[in-house]
Amino acid sequence: MDGAAPAVRRDLEFFPVTYEGKQVVLIRDHLGLVQEGKAIEIPLYQFMTLLDGNRDLRDIQMAMMRQQGGVLVGMDEVKTLLSHLDEAFLLESESFRNARDHIVQDFGARPVRPCSHCGRAYPADAKQLERRLSDILTAGLPGPARPEGKVVALVSPHIDLSVGQKGYGSAYSWLEWTSPSRVVVLGVGHQMSHDLFSLTEKDFETPFGTVKADKAAVRTLRHAGGDALAGNDFAHRAEHSIEFQVLFLQHLLKDRAFTIVPILCGFLGTSLPESTRGAYLEKTAPFVASLRKIVSENETLVVAGVDFSHVGPKVGHHAPAHLLSGRSEAHDKNLLASLSDLNVEQFWEESRRSQDEFNVCGFSALALLLEVLPECKGQVLHYETWYEEATRSAVSFAAVIFST
Repeated sequence: MDGAAPAVRRDLEFFPVTYEGKQVVLIRDHLGLVQEGKAIEIPLYQFMTLLDGNRDLRDIQMAMMRQQGGVLVGMDEVKTLLSHLDEAFLLESESFRNARDHIVQDFGARPVRPCSHCGRAYPADAKQLERRLSDILTAGLPGPARPEGKVVALVSPHIDLSVGQKGYGSAYSWLEWTSPSRVVVLGVGHQMSHDLFSLTEKDFETPFGTVKADKAAVRTLRHAGGDALAGNDFAHRAEHSIEFQVLFLQHLLKDRAFTIVPILCGFLGTSLPESTRGAYLEKTAPFVASLRKIVSENETLVVAGVDFSHVGPKVGHHAPAHLLSGRSEAHDKNLLASLSDLNVEQFWEESRRSQDEFNVCGFSALALLLEVLPECKGQVLHYETWYEEATRSAVSFAAVIFST
């Protein structure tokens, strides 16, 4: 434990749940240092809320006493609690950083990215997974018998497969009209806080086998990316937004050889001095130009795995989702209209107008998509909002196809 002002790790997620009639808080740790499914009781969670890196031990002691209605709390009790939290890798500390660095180095040395969600979000058995994806694809809404032109890109959800099956099915039903030799997959780097893009040369492993990364294309992009790129590829380790797309690509292109160019896109609000297209292009112009050239070469398809608005208490809103979804859905549909019309300026203006009030996690990936698409037209195939009653929150997602 470092210094006199301890802090809880900022990369952890906390979810209040009821277990066996008791209110507890589940902890999610994308690094895996905290045991999956670990839950803590409310008093300990309340103690952890005091650990913001600004309070010293005496401040924490006094705040604990206030939390407990004036009951005396000894300094030894404070130190013991902190020691237990540190041993569990819940604090920003030297022991946590050493453990994290070991994990990052281990992943960086691997030539293959193992599937991180198999056996949890989808079956680890290939035959079971094939049946699952086939069922999802039949859930999509029927589109035209054949696209008018060549399919060059699609937008698909990255939400849980069972929740988003109509979106996945609607988007990927069009893949039969394509025969790509390379797929640029744009995902959302949910754990990326200060970088615009993260690249990896790793091949992707799933229950269906291994998909090769186009290493030459990735290296070209890395050369062009400069300080817009993360210094390593660790953001890919536990990220599902690309992994879910790779499953459908393997399932539907099983008889065709193809490579992927995996690109995770970070959140613009923390990566740019201001959330404007001008600021975005100022930092990314060489990368965008390089990717645009890659997209124009050979038989290259672009897939963006994104979700749209996230509303409700789960993401920090005071009001429940059903009171916010009217406005968030209007915002989504304005973004989708700009996207399908390839109206880049209107797309950015809609986001500026809302000041990202509705937490559109896929905005950065869609912004990149708009910059690299060839001349084409988009068609919105599906739009849906899923309500999570337990948290009074909601997530929206869509399917869009682009053809020349």
